[in-house]
Amino acid sequence: MASSEDVVASAVDLEPEATYQAFMDERHDRIMDQIAEACSRSGRELCEVTAFAVSKTVGPREVVAAMRAGWDAFAENRPQELVRKLDAFAAAGVEAPRFDMIGNLQKNKINQVLDRAERIQSISSLELARAVSERAVRAGLVMPALLECNVSGEESKGGFSPDEVREQAEELVGLEGLAFEGLMTMAPAHDPEAARATFSGARELACDLRSRMGLPLPVLSCGMSDDFGIAVEEGSTLVRLGRIAFSSEYGLK
Repeated sequence: MASSEDVVASAVDLEPEATYQAFMDERHDRIMDQIAEACSRSGRELCEVTAFAVSKTVGPREVVAAMRAGWDAFAENRPQELVRKLDAFAAAGVEAPRFDMIGNLQKNKINQVLDRAERIQSISSLELARAVSERAVRAGLVMPALLECNVSGEESKGGFSPDEVREQAEELVGLEGLAFEGLMTMAPAHDPEAARATFSGARELACDLRSRMGLPLPVLSCGMSDDFGIAVEEGSTLVRLGRIAFSSEYGLK
């Protein structure tokens, strides 16, 4: 059992450097301003969009800086990194923020995520959905989840094709261990026109699935560091921001 001295030492280890904290404070405010501007351009309210800080490339100390700057939702793409961060918070006696799982989830890592992530945004196949549901039911849980859909059709991207998710909608909605809240997608990199088409396509696909699944599916997780403004304009309710949130080397426009 950790002594009080150990807990204090752990807490000190999570203390951000003052210069980095100042950067994070300023960066958070500028990102929120850009999201607000995108909302204004599309006739939306800022409260309609939730910004997640993707902390996959940083440590617990940087997450603390982000929390102090105003971020309250985070995302990880590897179960082992999610566990590492949550363990660090627990050892320091610091309340952890919410974390979603956004990366490719292997079936042998499902149990690491179930009791730690608030939601799995990357249910990318019927096979994975069945596996997560089975283990959630076994654990007495109903796991909030998003359907990862490859709207752009890029071979390098995972997820259901639009046709697959339509065809499998009935079975997906019947999985007892999953509570589907919406869709997640990624756009082609460095191509604003393709990004806009992808995000509008995801919005239209969500509308179709609402009727097929009989669910409200309010969450549309679209937009990352390079294209979140376009995503918000096209209806995204959740943006996933990594480099732009944490790295001073990523310049803002």
